[in-house]
Amino acid sequence: MQTEITISGFGGQGALFAGQILAYTAMDEGFHVTWIPSYGPEMRGGTANCTVIISDDDIGSPLVRNPRVAVVMNLPSLDKYESLVAVGGVLVINSSLINRTANRRDIRAINIPANAIADELGNMRLANLVLVGAMLSATGVLTVESIEKALEVHLPQRHMKWLDSNRQALRRGAAAAQAAGSTN
Repeated sequence: MQTEITISGFGGQGALFAGQILAYTAMDEGFHVTWIPSYGPEMRGGTANCTVIISDDDIGSPLVRNPRVAVVMNLPSLDKYESLVAVGGVLVINSSLINRTANRRDIRAINIPANAIADELGNMRLANLVLVGAMLSATGVLTVESIEKALEVHLPQRHMKWLDSNRQALRRGAAAAQAAGSTN
């Protein structure tokens, strides 16, 4: 099994952290992993994305042209990555910030109001983990429980006060994905 995941959004939305926690979790679970971040020179508001590959075997190359999964946090990311998702792949869309659905019918698209859910939880910065929870539910590549364990180990001490809200965000995202099903 090898799963390629792209996560993309504006700088400051937590796309890189989302990929990083996926990579840490996969390593903790004994998988082979690559994580490649990419971001513009802007601190906030520029483009930020990362690619994570999770495999139970050696990874031949960390470069990905057609990821099996894309998590898009804003409209420019949807415009860029929708066409690149592999046929039969999964596209998780932050419908709070994206005013359209997927155009493709050969992938599974799931619309999740991540910002709205994060706002209900009291912290807009949780939208990234809402989307990660949705992606986990849609793909089964890792479990919500394994991400929760990894957060306990890898979350910096100064952010431990957010551990419970991170867990809630993951669970709410997974539940929203199950409720949303597929638009295609």
